[in-house]
Amino acid sequence: MCDHCLWSSTRNCSETNDKMAHFPLMLFDPVTIEVLTLSYGEKIAENTFPLSDTDISFVPPTPHISRLTPDFSTNVLFLEWSDGGAAFPQKLSASWEIQIQRNDPMEEVTTKTYHSELMAVDTVLHWNWTSDIPFDCTTHYVRIRSFLHETSFPGNTEWSEWSPFANVSGQDLYTSVAVYPTDPIVLIGSNLTACCVWKPGGHLNELMYGACPPSQCSTAPFSKLSSLIYMSNIPFVSGGSNVFCDVSFEDSRTGVNGTVLFAGYPPDVPQNLNCETLDMKKLVCRWGIGRSTQLFGKYGGTKYSVFERISGKNITAQYEILAKEVSCNFSILPQQTAYHVTVFASSELGHAEASLANDINKRIRPQPPTQVKVIHSSPTKVRLSWYLDGSFTHIQLSCQISRGKSSEVQTQILDGAENSQYNIMVNNLHPYTSYNFKVRCSAALPLFWKWSKWSEAFPHTTPEAPPTKALELWRERSPNGETVNIFWKPLLVSETNGLIQSYEVSWLLPGKSMESRSIPATQNSTEIKLGGNNCVFTVEARNKAGSSPPSQISSAEILTEKGQKNLRLLHLLREENTACGGKGSGGCFQDEATTENGIATGDGIRFAWSPDSNVTCGFIVRWCLPSGSELCAVNWEIFPSNATNAVIKSALFQPGVQYTFSVYGCKSKGYQLLKYVNGYTKELEPRVAPSFKVEKATSDSIWIKWESIPVADRRGFLKGYLLHFSKEEESPTKLKDIDSGHPEAYINITDLKQNTIQISSLQGKTSYYLHLSGYTAGGIGPPRSLSVVTNDNSVGLIIAIIIPVAIAVVLGIMTSILCYRKREWIKETFYPDIPNPESCKALDFPKDLEGNPNAKTLEMNPCTPNNIEVIETQSPCFKVEDTAMTSPVADDLPEDGFDSETESHTVVSYCPPIIEEEISNPPADESAGSSQVVYIDIQSMYPAADKLKEEAEADCIAAAGYKPQMQLPVNSLRKTEYTSAAGEDVDRAAGYRPQVSAPSWNKGCPDSPTSIESNHENGSFGSPCSINSRQFLIPPKEDDDSPKANSMGWSFANFFHNKPND
Repeated sequence: MCDHCLWSSTRNCSETNDKMAHFPLMLFDPVTIEVLTLSYGEKIAENTFPLSDTDISFVPPTPHISRLTPDFSTNVLFLEWSDGGAAFPQKLSASWEIQIQRNDPMEEVTTKTYHSELMAVDTVLHWNWTSDIPFDCTTHYVRIRSFLHETSFPGNTEWSEWSPFANVSGQDLYTSVAVYPTDPIVLIGSNLTACCVWKPGGHLNELMYGACPPSQCSTAPFSKLSSLIYMSNIPFVSGGSNVFCDVSFEDSRTGVNGTVLFAGYPPDVPQNLNCETLDMKKLVCRWGIGRSTQLFGKYGGTKYSVFERISGKNITAQYEILAKEVSCNFSILPQQTAYHVTVFASSELGHAEASLANDINKRIRPQPPTQVKVIHSSPTKVRLSWYLDGSFTHIQLSCQISRGKSSEVQTQILDGAENSQYNIMVNNLHPYTSYNFKVRCSAALPLFWKWSKWSEAFPHTTPEAPPTKALELWRERSPNGETVNIFWKPLLVSETNGLIQSYEVSWLLPGKSMESRSIPATQNSTEIKLGGNNCVFTVEARNKAGSSPPSQISSAEILTEKGQKNLRLLHLLREENTACGGKGSGGCFQDEATTENGIATGDGIRFAWSPDSNVTCGFIVRWCLPSGSELCAVNWEIFPSNATNAVIKSALFQPGVQYTFSVYGCKSKGYQLLKYVNGYTKELEPRVAPSFKVEKATSDSIWIKWESIPVADRRGFLKGYLLHFSKEEESPTKLKDIDSGHPEAYINITDLKQNTIQISSLQGKTSYYLHLSGYTAGGIGPPRSLSVVTNDNSVGLIIAIIIPVAIAVVLGIMTSILCYRKREWIKETFYPDIPNPESCKALDFPKDLEGNPNAKTLEMNPCTPNNIEVIETQSPCFKVEDTAMTSPVADDLPEDGFDSETESHTVVSYCPPIIEEEISNPPADESAGSSQVVYIDIQSMYPAADKLKEEAEADCIAAAGYKPQMQLPVNSLRKTEYTSAAGEDVDRAAGYRPQVSAPSWNKGCPDSPTSIESNHENGSFGSPCSINSRQFLIPPKEDDDSPKANSMGWSFANFFHNKPND
C-alpha cells in the first residue's frame, strides 16, 4: 500500500493499492509530491519530489461509445457517443480518432478523424462509415479516443485513452455455409465484394459469380472461416445473377449456398409533372417515371411520395409495376387555391425529386359530360342537356357541341350550376337530318386550361319540313305536237326536308277544267296529251310536312326562221297530209338549227352562244345521256339571261363519247332552239380504221376510195386521214413520213368530204402496201392496210431496151473511128511485123537441084568440140572471124578459112557436155541409134563497149536488115544454142535476136545444162527440153537504161515498144 501526499498551501493525502493516485488540480501553486510505501502499516520506503506546471500533462477523459448500429443492407456503420462537454466550462475544440478493426486476429482497417466543438454541455455525436466488405463476413470492432485543443494549458496536451471496443458480430461463427450480402442491389457498372462464410471444419471448394468468368472475378481468403470474391463492372441481368459457394466438411458433408445479385439504375427525375383538378374537389398529379431502373417490387423498385408544402400533406403514390405514368390525388382544402407539390422518387440505389407550384383555378380540366339527351326538338333546332360532375359554381364554363357530320361546333358560355345539370339550344339544323351530338367543356377564359374529353355521341333525327326549293322543269313535245313529256330534277336530300312521297303535276287546257296527276316519287317525268294545244304545267314535290314551292313551264315553242318556212310549206300540204295538220306550231317536222363543236376541258365541255335581248327567263342547255333502254336520260341546266357561255360537267360523262347539246332561249312566248353543239369531254384516237378499196390501178398510179368512220367509233372530232404507202420490199408495218422520190408517201387528207384520191408517180408492175387511218385531236387511230400491184408499163420497157442498145451502137462507132485513125500505132504496138526466118541469112540453106531449099529445120547432131576464136576489129560492127572448136570425140577436123595472122583474135577452148536424148519415132532415113543434142557455152561473144559503141552496134544490127522486138545490149547475151550447121557464118548467128526474153526460158529442164565454169552472166543457154522446142535460142538484147525483163514473160511496156519493119 502506498500513501500519496500532495503538499501545497494545504496537505492532501490519499491511500491506494494502485500505482496511481488522483488529486485535485492546483495550477499556479508550488506542489510537492511525497510517496510513502507501507507494508502492514509500516513505512518501508519514502520518495519526495517537487511538481511544476510544465510537468503536468493534459489528458482528456476516456470517451465511451453510446451506440454502434450496422445497416447490413448498405454496409453502413452508425456510431454514437457523448462528447463530455459538461466537464469543461469553456468552449473547446476537440478531435476524435475512430479506429475500425476486424478479423481474428484483429487487424486495423481504417482510422478516421472527426472534429467537433465542446459547448460546456454533453452532446451526442454521430458518425457513419461504409465498409467495403459486408458486416456478415466477419466481426468488426470500433473504438475511439479524443484530443482537446487547450492552448492555455502550460503543460503537455495528450490524446485520451482508447475507449473499450464495441463490435458488430459477423455470421462466420453462427452459420454452416452462407454468402453475403444477401440479395444485394447495386448500380449497373459498379463494383462489389461478396464473401462466403462457413463454420469450423469446412474447406472452400468453389466461389463464383454467374455473370462473370472465374478468370475475371478473383477470389481471396479472408479469414480461417471465410473467403472473398471481387466483382467489377457488374452488368444488368434480367432477374439477377447468382453468387455461388460450395464448401466441404471433414465428415464428408458438403454445404452449398448462394445469393442473387441485382443490378439497376437509380430513380430518374419525375418527368412532366402536372397537377390539375377534374371537379374542384381533388387535386390530381401525374408524372412519368422516366428511365426505367430495371428493378421492380421489393428488389429495388422505386417508391414515390408526394408532399404538399403549404398544407404539409404527405401522400404515398401507388402505381403499376410496368406503368409509364404515375398519379396520385388528394383533397382540395377550402379557401386554398395555391399548391406547391414535390414528388420524391427513392430506391436503394438513390433518389430524385421534382416540384411544381400552381393555382388550381388555372388547372381545371372537367371530366367528360354524361347523360347527354335532347329535351326539345323542331326541324331546325333542338335543346340539348347533359350532366357535368364537379363544383364549378364560382367559375364560368365554356362548352362546345359537335353535330357529328362536320367539323363545325357551337360554343357557348355557361355559369356553373350547383346541381351539375346544363342545357343549351342548338340552332341552324336541317329538317329530317340525323345528328350525333357530343359535348365537351372547360373553364372559360381567362382560366382556360384544357378541354375535357368528348362525351359519348347521342344520335337524334330532326322532324320533317316541307321542301324548300322549287323543282327544275323541262319539257319536250312529240314530232306531231300531240303529246308533251314533262321532266323534273329530283331535289337534293338537303332540299327535300323529308321523304318525298309524290309529285303533283297540274295543267289547264283551253275550254277544260284544271287537271292534275300524282306521280310516284320514284319517277321524274310524265307524258301528257295536249291535242296540239299549248298550256302551262305546274309541278310540286310533296312529303309528310307539305309541298315544295310550285314550278311552272310552258309547252309553247318558237320556231327558227328555217322552221317557220317549213311550217308554211306544211300548211300548203295540209289537205294531202291531214295527219300532220295540228293546231299548234308543231307538226310532222323537226325544227332546224346550226350545229357547232364544243371544246373539251378534260372534265367537261365548253361552248358559247350569242347574247339575245329577247331572252327573258334564261338559257337552257339540254343533253341526253345514253342508257340501257331505247330512250336516253334527259338532262338540262339553266343559265341566267346574261350568260353567253357554259361548261357542262357531269360525273356520267366518259372520254371519247360524243354528246349533243341543244341550246334554248326562254322568251316570253315560249322556248326557241338556238343551236346544236357536239362535244367530247376528252378526245381520243379513233377506235377503228376507215374501210377503203382500190378503184383503179395503172402502171404509174392508183385510185382508192374509202368510207367515213362511224361517229360512235371516232371518239373525237375527225380532223382528216393519213395515207401511207410503201413498196413491198419495205416493211409493211413501218410507216414512213416521206419516201425518197415520192413526197406523197405520207399524204394528209384534211378534206373530210373527200373520199377518193389518186397516188401517182409510181413504178409499173410493183407491189405497194397502202395504210389508211383517221386521226383526231386525241391521236391517230389504227391503220387499215391492203396490197396492190401496179400494171405493167410496156412503153417503159421498150425505152429501157432501146436506150442501152443505142448507147452500145454509138460507143462501137466511136471506137471504130478511133481505131481506124490510130491503126498504124495499134499495129506497131500490138501486132508488129514478125521477120520471116527464110529471109534470114543465118538460115540460108543450100538449095537442091530444083532450086528448093533442101532443109527447113535445123537438125541437132552431136557436136564435135572445136576451138572458138573471137576476132576483134576496129569496125563499128563486131564480127566473129574464126571459131575453133575442139571436140573430145574427133581430134582432127579441118579449120575454117580465117586469117589468123592478119587480125588479132582470141581462141576460146570450149568443151560442152554432151547430153544424149533418145528420139522416139525416128525418121526412116536416119540411121538407127541415138541422136545427141550438143549445147555450147559462148562466152563474151561481144566485148563490152561504152554507150557510143552500143549505139553503133544497134545501127549495125539495123543495117543488117533485121530489127527484133526488143533492143538489148550486146554484152547482155548470156546463152545461145548450138545449131547443126557448125560452119555457118558467125555474123549471121550474131545478127539474130529471138522474140522472147531469155529469163522466160525454162531452165529447170534436165536438158538445159548450164556452164559450170562460167558465172550467171555467161551461163549456157539452149533448147529448154528437146530439139523440137519452139523457143528461140538467142537471148534478147538489153539496154542499160531499161529495166531487165523478169522471168515471167513479156513486160507490159513491150507492147508499146516501137520497132521498124525489117
